[in-house]
Amino acid sequence: MAEYSYFGPIAELVSMDALPLKGAIQENALGLLTRQGVLARNGMIQEIGEHEKLLPFAKKAGAEIHIFDTPLVALPGLIDCHTHICFSGSRARDYALRNAGSTYLEIAKAGGGIWDTVTRTRQALEGELIRGITTRVGKHISQGVTTIEVKSGYGLTTEEELKMLRAIRKAGDSVPADLISTCLAAHMLPRDYAGSSKEYLEMLGNELLPRITEEGLSKRVDAFVEEGAFSPSDILPYLEKAKGLGFEITVHADQFTTGGSQVAIDCQALSADHLEASTPKEVSALAQSDVIAVALPGASLGLGCGFTPARALLDAGASLAIASDHNPGSAPMGQLLTQAAILGAREKLTTPEVFAGITFRAAAALNLSDRGILRKGMLTDMVLFPTNDHREILYHQGSLQPVYTIKKGKIVYSKPEA
Repeated sequence: MAEYSYFGPIAELVSMDALPLKGAIQENALGLLTRQGVLARNGMIQEIGEHEKLLPFAKKAGAEIHIFDTPLVALPGLIDCHTHICFSGSRARDYALRNAGSTYLEIAKAGGGIWDTVTRTRQALEGELIRGITTRVGKHISQGVTTIEVKSGYGLTTEEELKMLRAIRKAGDSVPADLISTCLAAHMLPRDYAGSSKEYLEMLGNELLPRITEEGLSKRVDAFVEEGAFSPSDILPYLEKAKGLGFEITVHADQFTTGGSQVAIDCQALSADHLEASTPKEVSALAQSDVIAVALPGASLGLGCGFTPARALLDAGASLAIASDHNPGSAPMGQLLTQAAILGAREKLTTPEVFAGITFRAAAALNLSDRGILRKGMLTDMVLFPTNDHREILYHQGSLQPVYTIKKGKIVYSKPEA
């Protein structure tokens, strides 16, 4: 028997429908719907229409009715397409050292950085990792995020990477948000690995990736292309191997030096993430490709460095998504909406461009076609804000928090006074 739920009236419904996947979006392009109702059936949007007309139909269908007494603005459920929320430990020491003048690479060479988190994550039991993920996911849900990409990459051995990916899967079974796992075993060459980068990557391709496929733990592979991690020439054979095994590809690219974005283009990756160091050359190349550029303003804030050239990417015709990069080192904030609003102010992005970056363009970076837009046939993933004007959401830069988060037609978070 079909399960119906109904939500309304919604003062402004920002559907994000009929907007382009690539390029700039004008400020007046949203096509807002006012005083709307949303009828869900088995988690999918059955109908969107005028509240007064749709409500009687919903009651006749036996829907679970949710009537809102105060003005609310609805957006599609937010999508965080780049996080590292499976980890153990803290890197507060690294943060203090960076603020005192040490660079990210200097701290890493001295034993901090990624390797510090690797050490602590290896020491953690799977249950501890699951609890950590679950807690962090709860915070994201309360901020309106309904789909979260989660990377491994703090294990750096076959068994430890599998431990992380199993923890992500088990956490995903217990939380209402969708967790999309990504294997980032090519995060750095482990300090305790006796061989070369090439040998390590060959081991991952021949040993780890087949195990991931066998257990159904992930369909995505990421790699950090950077000084202190992996060079373009070393990483390309590994990514081609991953593609041959059926994995989708994403790349940590152009964070401190360039080269990674071209790897993403050459591999026909879904996305190239970071891009803080990208020059007009890289911007143009990305715009001419189908690779989605993912800005990570949380890393810029955490490291005190420049932002992804978001305005230039959009003006050149690229597709831009925005993600939190939530991790224990460079981006511990983990607040997607706040970061997106700050990036928008810094890069002069229109409201639709920011919203697109955390909804349907972020969905495309994860190769998900069933979310990020509010229309019939899509997932009933919504976030509702206590205002009657969608512009208030970015204006308050994250301090205007959702009162409801809805996942697949169910309220999974409500603010206590809501």
